[in-house]
Amino acid sequence: MSRVCEITGKKALSGNNRSHSLRATRRKWNVNLQNVTIMVDGKPKKVRISARALKTLKAQAKNA
Repeated sequence: MSRVCEITGKKALSGNNRSHSLRATRRKWNVNLQNVTIMVDGKPKKVRISARALKTLKAQAKNA
């Protein structure tokens, strides 16, 4: 299962670890995915979404 947010499409980012001597080795920043159940067309659906998307959805539901 790939680490991709089902709502925003966010994926893992890649870059370098940098040691004190500035030696570079490759590393990866994974997305903070959460398993949640949301209502889609009045039916519950389990999805894997990023924590940021979850926070946004909760804020929108609160204001609606």
